[in-house]
Amino acid sequence: MSWGIALPAGDEHTGNLVTELIDQVRQAADAGIGSVWFSQQQHVDAVTLAALAGQAVPGIGTGTSVVPIYPRHPIILAAQARTAQAASGGRFQLGLGLSSKAMVEESYGVPFERPIRHLREYLTVLRTLLTEGTVDFDGETLRARTIFGPAVVPGAEPAPVLVAAMGPQALRVTGELADGTLPFLATSRALAEYVVPTIGAAAEAAGRPAPRVVAMVPALVTADAEALRRRAREQFAFYERIPSYRDILDRGGVEHAGDVMALGDEETVAAELRRYTEAGATDLIVSQSGMGSEEDRLRTWRLLGELSAQA
Repeated sequence: MSWGIALPAGDEHTGNLVTELIDQVRQAADAGIGSVWFSQQQHVDAVTLAALAGQAVPGIGTGTSVVPIYPRHPIILAAQARTAQAASGGRFQLGLGLSSKAMVEESYGVPFERPIRHLREYLTVLRTLLTEGTVDFDGETLRARTIFGPAVVPGAEPAPVLVAAMGPQALRVTGELADGTLPFLATSRALAEYVVPTIGAAAEAAGRPAPRVVAMVPALVTADAEALRRRAREQFAFYERIPSYRDILDRGGVEHAGDVMALGDEETVAAELRRYTEAGATDLIVSQSGMGSEEDRLRTWRLLGELSAQA
């Protein structure tokens, strides 16, 4: 059981963003947190940050949560993953996601067509590249052919591949072809009743090991839970209009996405996080730890360090 945090944690940066994020990684390691996960944004690259953090802070695990597979070709992403894995000494984990039709088409100008087929073909190519170093694939949505021979990076064993899958088709493909899933805003009820059994059955049918379920949960230790609940409802409201998130919220019995966030004192937050492990989460990542004050963030990180030590 690994306890991690998602970065960036907060939007206030006064100097070099990369330097400040690496400093936060050191803080997390000092608090006893086992891993840090970088979100892909349009001004910084998550895989690069994970590689830098893994090199700068020995011992801590790094990952991405998550890199959209559109429009990054799997040959490019496999090379980035090998680089991050070597830089971190084998402690890197690659989290992927489909993103959404609006983001892919409006921001990247790439058609969001046949996403499940594309996910299947993408994972097929990516796994082959990471395990064999070469690929020759002509699919319905993807073509990939290496022309310079096997790509091998000493010290870079194949990184685990996790998919932010929540829909039933995406979960089945993930169970067949990836190492696990990385759901966000899936309550403990949604995990126990839907995510865990769906992906588990798919992996078993494919003859693969039991998949990991790395639950990303917004949480914050705070004395101002009521105000932060209102803020979370406002900030997370856009997820409620994305079909895959609306579905996972409904499966979890939640109307407002902001209500998934665990808020309160250490005992309250710890109890809520433990519900996810009881529901079948193999690992846990806490996000939104920068939503409150600096004191709130540090209290949250201390709690995660304590939970990590008890695991």
